[in-house]
Amino acid sequence: MIDFAFLSDTLLKLLAALPTTLGLFFLSLLFGGLFSLLIVWMRVSPYRVLSYPARFYIMLFRGSPLLIQMFLIYYGLGQFGAIRDSFLWVVLREPYDCVVISLALCTAGYTAEIIRGGLLAVPPGQIEAAMACGMSRWMRLRRIIAPIALRQCLPAYSTEAILLVKSTALASLVTVWDVTGVAQQIIQRTYRTMEVFVCAAAIYLVLNFLILRAVALLEKKLSPHLRERPLAPVAKPAIES
Repeated sequence: MIDFAFLSDTLLKLLAALPTTLGLFFLSLLFGGLFSLLIVWMRVSPYRVLSYPARFYIMLFRGSPLLIQMFLIYYGLGQFGAIRDSFLWVVLREPYDCVVISLALCTAGYTAEIIRGGLLAVPPGQIEAAMACGMSRWMRLRRIIAPIALRQCLPAYSTEAILLVKSTALASLVTVWDVTGVAQQIIQRTYRTMEVFVCAAAIYLVLNFLILRAVALLEKKLSPHLRERPLAPVAKPAIES
C-alpha cells in the first residue's frame, strides 16, 4: 500500500528546502555566467598571455570532478593560515558560499566553451557585411554577433543549466541542507529510501522541465525565421463563363 500521508509530509519537508537549492542554482548560474564572459574573452584573444591561462582554466575545471573541487575549496583552503587571516575567510568559512563558488567556477569553464562555440558559428560574411555598412564594433556585437551566438549557444547551455541543477545535490556533502540533504536526513530517521528519493527526484524533474521550457521560449523568440507562419490562402481559380 502506498502511504500517501508519508509521501505528502515528505514532499512538504523537501519543498521547504527548495529555496536553498534554487539559491545555489541561480547564484552559481549568475556568477558563473559573468565569469565565463571574462574567460571566453581571454580564450579568443590573439595574445598567448591571455589565451593560455584561459585554456588551462577550462581544462582544469572540465577535467577534474566537481566533488573534488568542492572539497578543496571548503576543506582545503581553510588549512592555510594566510587564508584564515585574510578577508576571504569571511566567505570561505561558510559552507553555502563555498558551494556557490565551486559551482560557479566549474560551470564557468563549461559555459566559456559553449559561448566560444557560439561565436565561431557566426558567419564571417555577416560580420563583413556589417563592417561594410559602417557599423561600429559595439553595434556589430549587439545586433549581429550576440544574437546569432546566443541562439547557437542555447541548446548546449540548457544542458549545462540542467547539469548545474543536479550538481547542487552535492551541497549536502558539505553540510548545506538542500533538497537532497533534507532527503538524506529523512531517510536516516525513517529508513524509507524509495519513497523519499522518488519525491526528491520529482522536484528535480519539475525544475529541469521548467528550465527547458524557458530556454525553448527564448530560443523561439530569437529565431523568428523558424516560427510557424500561417499559410497564405489559396486563390480560387476563376470560373469560366
